[in-house]
Amino acid sequence: MWKRFFTFFIALLCVTAAYAAKPKTDVYIGITSAGKQKLPAIAMPAFTADAQGQAAAEQVHEVMRGDLLFARYFDVTEDGPAFDTANVKESLAAWAKLPARPSYVLMGTVTYSEPYYTIKIYAYDIVTRAAVFAKAFKGTQTSLRRLAHIASDQIVAALLGKRGIADTKIAFANNATKHKEIYVVDYDGKNLQRLTKDNSISLLPRWSKDGRIFYTTYKYRNPDIFAIDLRAGKISPIIIKKGLSLIGGVSPDGKALVFTSSGGTNPSIYIYNLETHQKTQITNKASVDGSPSYSPDGKYITFVSNRAGNPQIYVMELSTGQTRPLTKKFNWSDTPQWSPTGEWIVFSGRESPYHPMDIFLVDLTGTQIKRLTSDAGSNEDPTWSPDGRFIAFTTTRNGRRQLYMMDMDGSAPHLLADVAGDSFTPHWSM
Repeated sequence: MWKRFFTFFIALLCVTAAYAAKPKTDVYIGITSAGKQKLPAIAMPAFTADAQGQAAAEQVHEVMRGDLLFARYFDVTEDGPAFDTANVKESLAAWAKLPARPSYVLMGTVTYSEPYYTIKIYAYDIVTRAAVFAKAFKGTQTSLRRLAHIASDQIVAALLGKRGIADTKIAFANNATKHKEIYVVDYDGKNLQRLTKDNSISLLPRWSKDGRIFYTTYKYRNPDIFAIDLRAGKISPIIIKKGLSLIGGVSPDGKALVFTSSGGTNPSIYIYNLETHQKTQITNKASVDGSPSYSPDGKYITFVSNRAGNPQIYVMELSTGQTRPLTKKFNWSDTPQWSPTGEWIVFSGRESPYHPMDIFLVDLTGTQIKRLTSDAGSNEDPTWSPDGRFIAFTTTRNGRRQLYMMDMDGSAPHLLADVAGDSFTPHWSM
């Protein structure tokens, strides 16, 4: 049993032993936040620009169009009259006369003054003709994509009061270099960046609220925990000790890590205070406990243990230590992650030794278990989008292990990023 416990743990040990010796954005139809209600329509006529800003205007328009289509909070249309920024009222009146009248018209202008682009985004209510959103963004060529993502999220927040995810990223491990290194990619699969050059085994990236990424690396020939500070552009050791240190998650307030350590008799779960550097053991059973992650309020953790036989999903209240199982009959369970809304825990598992790994949801009572994937390779390492509407995961359905994304009900699965090599342990930024 122990030899097969924790898919990522065994993979780490196996690899360690070996080491020692421009298109339109695709649209994926699935769930919508509006249920059966008709989505509000938002019109996106071409953005205007000065001579030097035309290419930038097209790029920003395309990125924002893709963001709003993906979010599926609006029906997005580009079919309609051109927008004359010198005659706003007349342009809005023209859009209002269309048979399929949109609820909003989204307009943008881009100007260039070396080395900066100024992007002005406006959203107008088609009924009142009033501007319900008007903001300017400024940046260089390399920041255009991110500025477009930020603008998309602000549009969603301003018009609907909802959290957008266009300016989020997914960190993951990948072995394209023949070593496992940590990479990051935008939520839409663009802007791939390699973050580590450890030339070793690096995996389990976990985002913190402050934008740091904690991960486990074999950089010093021992599984230790390091942190990547993206703002400062540096990587620092956090927990370096003899034995196993597998990062599980970062507390919602960013002040603590929960991780698996082999410091005791058996691999157990510990909490590490990032301010006091104090380490506290919170499980101490004659079993293997691991793969912990925090609840959204930081009061609970979910983890995996084989204390009752096969690895199952458990929940612990941190203040009391009270622990209860959420699954009991799985042949194998692994990598549970709490939903941002607190209602569900997603995990990978299999119901018998003859089944491949699949993605499941379990509620906090353990009475509702929903299968999200089936008959499509081995599916593992699920991670939630920060709005709780999507799940990223890894799958072998196309042969090698790739990054995929689906709606939280399992619908609309699709390739997230076509990255060379095999990808592992993704984690979505907060």
